[in-house]
Amino acid sequence: MKKYIVVGGGVLGASTAYHLAKEGVDVKIIDRKDEGQATEAAAGIVCPWLAQRRNKRWYRLVKGGARYYPELIRQLEAEGEKHTGYRRVGAISLQRDEAKLEKTIERALKRREDGAPEIGEITRISSEEARKMFPPLAEGYDAIHVSGAARVNGRELRDALLRVAEKHGVERIHGDASLIHQGQKVTAVEVDGVRHQADEVIVTAGSWAKPILKPLGIDFLVHPQKAQIVHLDLPNTETENWPVIMPPNNQYMLSFGGGRVVIGATHETDAGFDGRSTVGGLHYVFDKALEVAPGLYDSTFAETRVGFRPFTPGSLPVFGGIPEWSNLYVANGLGASGLTSGPYVGAELARLVLGKETELDPADYDVSEALGSNK
Repeated sequence: MKKYIVVGGGVLGASTAYHLAKEGVDVKIIDRKDEGQATEAAAGIVCPWLAQRRNKRWYRLVKGGARYYPELIRQLEAEGEKHTGYRRVGAISLQRDEAKLEKTIERALKRREDGAPEIGEITRISSEEARKMFPPLAEGYDAIHVSGAARVNGRELRDALLRVAEKHGVERIHGDASLIHQGQKVTAVEVDGVRHQADEVIVTAGSWAKPILKPLGIDFLVHPQKAQIVHLDLPNTETENWPVIMPPNNQYMLSFGGGRVVIGATHETDAGFDGRSTVGGLHYVFDKALEVAPGLYDSTFAETRVGFRPFTPGSLPVFGGIPEWSNLYVANGLGASGLTSGPYVGAELARLVLGKETELDPADYDVSEALGSNK
């Protein structure tokens, strides 16, 4: 039986391992649990249909990710996983500008007509109706409610995928992976002096992929974008069914049960792997959040999570085989949409590695676009 090794255990790697294991193949997943993994820090919003970004390749990917979620959650629940971190709660897009609101509605309706029925109902609501759904909101925002949107707890989803993967025989290994190769073929992955033989190797290591591939002479162009995300608690408040909030600025708010509200995030492109919570970063997040939701003023500060989103050139994800290597695959660059698209890309990558037809055209996400001078 062929041996498959996945290097990188975030939600993308976990999904890849899970989908490979479902096909009955021999799979190992290796992860060293770096501080700042994007999956660890992220609280995901599954609502790609309102995005103004015009890149059609990016939109096909996130649209597919949103469409795939209900099916994936059904699969996991059938395996006994009741805590997947996913919940369809809807989303509210806020605007003060009437023209922008109308354009958002127009864009949402068009995208639903163009093959995204999972967007659900698109309803214009008043400021008062929005505040009934999410009480901390300020007055004066008109809004659109999108019923098909969902929230995702990245940690819970990843852990559910890994637990089911283990049920299907996946071996989990904790440690620092080194790729062993002969010519243009990876023959094994070494962890703590132990070599694990491999027929196919898939690197899903996010912002840390570059040093893993460098010893092979591969200059992989990925860089981290630092995100500071704040968790708040609202005492004696049930927030389980509150919708996701998408303000007119580049921030977001979402809630989990037990009074937990998550606000964020910064987009720090020059911070490297600085894992600190900074005064400036927190000021930025709080300032933006309280402008939109002053009702959070008396909430309790719970924690800050810092994650490093992986970005590849052009901010477009890549997945597929590395040119000139016979058995080495990579998926990366999911950026701020990692929890929307990660499970879907993992499923697509597993199909590709197994020689099956994919829904996405891998040529649209060509790995060579993320290779430097050594490609």
